[in-house]
Amino acid sequence: MARSYRTLALYKRLIFEARSCWGQVAALFALGLLATPLALAAPVPIKIAIDCILGRAPLPSWVEWIVPEVPPHSQTSLLVLVAVMAVVVGFLTYLQYLGVWVLTVYTGEKLVLGLRSKLFLHFQKLSLSYHDRQGASDSLYRIQYDATGIQYFVIETMIPVLSNLVTVIGAIYVISLISWKLALVALAVCPILFALTHFAHAPIRRAWNALKESESSAMAVVQEALSALRIVKAFGREEHEDWRFTERSRGVVRGHTQVAFMAAGVQLAVGLTTAIGTAAVLVFGVTEVIHGSVSLGDLLLVVAYIAMLFKPLETLSNKFVDATRSLASAERIFVLLDRSPEVMEKPDARRIDRAVGAVEFKNVKFSFDPDRPALGDISFSIAPGTRVGIVGHTGAGKSTLISLMIRFYDPDEGQVLLDGVDLRDYKLSDLRAQYAIMLQEAILFSASVKDNIGYARPGADQAAIEAAAKAAYAHDFIMRLPKGYDTQVGERGMMLSGGERQRISLARAFLRDAPLLILDEPTSAIDVNTESLIMAATEDLMRGRTTFMIAHRLSTLKSCDVLLRLENGRLIEIARQQPEPLVAAL
Repeated sequence: MARSYRTLALYKRLIFEARSCWGQVAALFALGLLATPLALAAPVPIKIAIDCILGRAPLPSWVEWIVPEVPPHSQTSLLVLVAVMAVVVGFLTYLQYLGVWVLTVYTGEKLVLGLRSKLFLHFQKLSLSYHDRQGASDSLYRIQYDATGIQYFVIETMIPVLSNLVTVIGAIYVISLISWKLALVALAVCPILFALTHFAHAPIRRAWNALKESESSAMAVVQEALSALRIVKAFGREEHEDWRFTERSRGVVRGHTQVAFMAAGVQLAVGLTTAIGTAAVLVFGVTEVIHGSVSLGDLLLVVAYIAMLFKPLETLSNKFVDATRSLASAERIFVLLDRSPEVMEKPDARRIDRAVGAVEFKNVKFSFDPDRPALGDISFSIAPGTRVGIVGHTGAGKSTLISLMIRFYDPDEGQVLLDGVDLRDYKLSDLRAQYAIMLQEAILFSASVKDNIGYARPGADQAAIEAAAKAAYAHDFIMRLPKGYDTQVGERGMMLSGGERQRISLARAFLRDAPLLILDEPTSAIDVNTESLIMAATEDLMRGRTTFMIAHRLSTLKSCDVLLRLENGRLIEIARQQPEPLVAAL
């Protein structure tokens, strides 16, 4: 069951995650604060025009101090002064807006990039068992969409809330200077707005959580269909996949509609509350003017400031409601960031430079599901430099055995040893550096041939990459490609044939130059001619290395020194020296 976070804890965590941008956030907040005095200054020219030009009242002392040369009884001079003041305030307001806009974009994108990078790295560190259960689409959704929640919270919620609080305090202070009674009337709406926000928060947050799950589910259909597009087309199931996507997306539409309806209800209530507050201030203010307590100019100034007071109050209420979207995303992110990998490295893990290559399983038991054991009580010992064939029917546990050896998973019981040391005692990076892997499906990245071969050893020079390609009988066909080693192979290497992908994968294994080699049915999906090339290269690659090979073809396994036969997750036979009869019996 997913962990649930309290609202305050999520707010604190989001603020802490934004620590790398605190400087930019502070600058953005400071720029935002300038909006308050500029907004408070905007109505001042109007007051001066009404009270000092139309009403013949004396100029405020601060105006005389700033512009002492203006004749106090010259209407033309006063009109020019009012016009200049309005232009200056307008220009500064627009300049402040542009500064906020540019800094907002930069800070927001930097926040999202930082969180996405952290999530991506964490997803890669999580154990394969998590990804086996969860799939890729949910991870993609959290990185691409949930990570933007920090931008929305910091930029569109936290900073506006703080800025609007300052505006509210400034407006209340100015109104109280004019009439403390009007200030009290205006403030009467605050408890109502707080109650509306408080009671609406929880149901809207639950609605956003459900909406995020629906969006992730719909995205899963897209990811599955596009990753298996050849199968979809081959069976003519395009319409079916579109139907699946549409069905799941209907939940997204319902979710957005529900959230919009709930948020609109809150905004309607907030707007009605502030409208009533405005009406109350207006009625009370007119009464005060009639009784001579305040001037008409003061009342107009108060009404202008009331708009500046209630608008931020509305914004504050709506922002706290809107923040539920960020909280829903933040909760999904922090649940993952707080999840520890099931395969953990010990604090005092041992370093290993280059293994000798002795492998031993001691009473190893492992299961993905408690009701369906994958491996049961596996024990065997392999000497360095031995070529080991692993055979068995589909689902017998062959790949699981290999995964435990690389420590993709840890055994539920027993030990897997390398050179007499439990794998759990080694540093993970050092341990996995001892293996070169070649799988049934050659995994290539959307990059150049050079980059795909060099993936095995970062920083390898061109000469080393070409030497590995020559050893894998791949150099000749690579040189015939349009750009040679700089040719882009396309997504998953689909611009190349299956045999070409396998030879590049084999070249990558050569470049790795690891003491242990794992071959998982490397020739099952290629033609006989290509198989002969790959097996010739593989023979060179296996020399002097402890090798584990999963295969069904006798031609592939005949060079093995030992064969392990698995059935239903159990090791039922070990054949040494003459493994051919065992393969023939399969």
